[in-house]
Amino acid sequence: MRRLAATAILLAAASAARAGPQYVDATGYAASGHDVVAYFDLEQAPPGQSQPAPVRGRESITATYNGAVFAFASEENRDRFLADPEAFAPQFDGHCAYGVAVGGKVPGSPELWRIVDGKLYLNISRRVARTWEEDIPGYLEKASEEWPDLEPAAASADPVPRYRAVGPLSQ
Repeated sequence: MRRLAATAILLAAASAARAGPQYVDATGYAASGHDVVAYFDLEQAPPGQSQPAPVRGRESITATYNGAVFAFASEENRDRFLADPEAFAPQFDGHCAYGVAVGGKVPGSPELWRIVDGKLYLNISRRVARTWEEDIPGYLEKASEEWPDLEPAAASADPVPRYRAVGPLSQ
């Protein structure tokens, strides 16, 4: 129980200081233009299984947060985001949760997502996501220890391997 409480404190501290830049890929949008609020309305698959596809946002419905443009599928989702962006923005500025746990700032794929304790986490590859899911609490604890040193560094400029980012819908 103490470990869970310590992890919660570390996670809160890590997400409170959002000084580092958000990961933005070649689309120019955070989460490749996917609606970060919509993830919270999708039914999650159990660990080890593929998650439902993320919902693409629209170019005409956006908000800026943490130096990045986020796209949304509806004005309602944009308004939910604007009311509490930290509740919906991907943790670790959209970088891979496992990568942060092992001391790196690498991109997170919007297709490899999981919500844990009300927070959105992304990973870089299916293999990495499977590894991360084997011990989510342990990796989150490690990531929370690493993040304060990694956060101020530049956002990753690398593309997500084997992922074709298409951005939000134009209409």
